[in-house]
Amino acid sequence: MKHTLRQILSAAALVAFAASSTSALAENKQVRIGYQKAGLLAILKAQGTIEQKLKPLGYSVSWFEFPAGPQLLEALNSGSVDFGYTGAPPPVFAQAAGVNFVYVGAEPGAESNEAIFVKADSPVRSLADLKGKRIALQKGSSSNFLLLQVLKKAGLKFDDIKPVYLPPADARAAFESSDVDAWIVWDPYYASAQQALKVRTLADYAGLPKPFNFYEATRGFAQNNPQAVRALIEQLRAGGLWVGAHPAETAALLAPKVGLDTATVEKWVRRVPYAATPIDDRIIATQQTVADAFYQAKLIPKQVVVKDNVWRDDTPARTATAN
Repeated sequence: MKHTLRQILSAAALVAFAASSTSALAENKQVRIGYQKAGLLAILKAQGTIEQKLKPLGYSVSWFEFPAGPQLLEALNSGSVDFGYTGAPPPVFAQAAGVNFVYVGAEPGAESNEAIFVKADSPVRSLADLKGKRIALQKGSSSNFLLLQVLKKAGLKFDDIKPVYLPPADARAAFESSDVDAWIVWDPYYASAQQALKVRTLADYAGLPKPFNFYEATRGFAQNNPQAVRALIEQLRAGGLWVGAHPAETAALLAPKVGLDTATVEKWVRRVPYAATPIDDRIIATQQTVADAFYQAKLIPKQVVVKDNVWRDDTPARTATAN
């Protein structure tokens, strides 16, 4: 009997240990976040508020910086990150390429935080003068869509210019050395060029349709972690409202993190309307016009249906057990 009792106790202890181990593992989940220098995620990273929001839900956070949206979505596709932020075009290119991601949140686009510009002494005086010119841009980025828009405004087609596809750092070097005639890019690269170089802006989004910016996640992460996705969007919403009310404090916090002076950072912080929101039908329709524009310009291989990649937060009843 004693031997049997020992076996029973040992088995019970083993079950208890396994249960506690499983519980510990369940409480040690991770979200890997991809961010860019200019996005709200970079600000919340500096504040540490994402970690504070997710810790009670049992998540730890890892951060990975990317120079632009296309590179971030490549990492999302490979499973290197779970969640990230880009402009409108990168997810269009990603969806056309079969990347398994979903849109989980959005922010309104800004009017003046992205532009096409030339050197101050450039002979290019108008958008029409861009015909035949070499323009540096990140392929598949938000700049790609702005370029389509300004060319249309000038009565030009994409084939009328010579795109030079470069990530921002390489594009700046090409611009400074006059290897390209114009550069189209977003903040903080645009603000930095305005501050450090003698440039003349040809056009931004003033008078043009403004697309939304997006938060994306892998489909699996969103499906398996709805509570975490919901918490991320909630914190981004709250953080965006704080930034809008405290641009100077935000700039002071972020400047040493991005290696730019406070005045330059504050300039681009003030140009962006941070207001994260869930995806709705209006946002889907606006993004569909972006996708259609790229297809019509023959810059993506097939037409995409944006709504097919939209995550719907319809699992509140399962939130307590979904994780």
